[in-house]
Amino acid sequence: MASVPSFTLNNGRRIPSVGLGCWMGSFGDNEEVYEMCKKAISVGYRHFDTAAGYGNEKQVGRAIRDSGVPRSEFYVVTKLPNSHHHLVKEAFDQSLKDLDCEYIDLYLMHWPQALLRGEPFWSHNALQPNDHPTFVDCWKDMEKLLETDKVKSLGVSNFSIKNLGILLPHCTVVPTVNQIECHPCLPEHELKAYCDTQKILLTAWSPLGKPGNGQEISLLTDLVVRGIADKHGADVSQVLLSWGVQRQTIVIPKTVNEVRMKINISLINLDNKDIETLDQLHKQPGMHRALSDVHMPNGKVFGWTYEQLGWNMTTGGIVVSPSD
Repeated sequence: MASVPSFTLNNGRRIPSVGLGCWMGSFGDNEEVYEMCKKAISVGYRHFDTAAGYGNEKQVGRAIRDSGVPRSEFYVVTKLPNSHHHLVKEAFDQSLKDLDCEYIDLYLMHWPQALLRGEPFWSHNALQPNDHPTFVDCWKDMEKLLETDKVKSLGVSNFSIKNLGILLPHCTVVPTVNQIECHPCLPEHELKAYCDTQKILLTAWSPLGKPGNGQEISLLTDLVVRGIADKHGADVSQVLLSWGVQRQTIVIPKTVNEVRMKINISLINLDNKDIETLDQLHKQPGMHRALSDVHMPNGKVFGWTYEQLGWNMTTGGIVVSPSD
């Protein structure tokens, strides 16, 4: 089994630093997810990150049950859909039923945006930040889930310094994790420093980068990253993921390829010069940007503007202008 370091959350529980992301790029039941998770378990993965909105919780849970590995060895993360900020308990109960894995280790608010009732998960018809339920309302309902002992930890996803600043004064339970897009093109140094002060760990989705919206940047072919990989006799993905873990962020790469799974979970030791080079990579011309495909041409993400999301587009925040 692969040797994967664990991090301690602010509630004292431990989380594996490398997991498998289960978003497949399409919604709904997908048998490929079951096969992917089975292969991942066989090569040593024990941390699985899914979401109600992905439509594949049943397959993830079934792979875990069929593995023969004790449930206590797994770390299962799923997320509250935007469409259920007003129905937190109902959404959680459905996820637990679909996963059928006794309990959920970490339950995240997937996005701060709440959707109008009846809207599909990825709708852009979001309520405005001050409309109820606000993400503060939603978090208060999430905190009640801890009373059931069916969830061990709570967290958020895609939150900025601005929106964490709004949320935290109202928290009885501080989020353990903030899951965001994060990689050397978008290192989130300021957000990480802020979360460190609050003892909130970052989880990096798309830690290898994910070209979208016609962008041509690929960290997997970047000459600087490749140079570091060649220096260590390693794969580029090992460099990117090891950088994430060494800076104390959790990484959840996704691949259906068993060979790639083994590579991704095999971390290497980067030296200080490597870390500094990767930390500064985003400062190269044209490199500081999001590589995900959630950004719309109108400058909104699921119905909220960058300003409402608290995403700074000019000074090293979560994203620069899509036209940059």
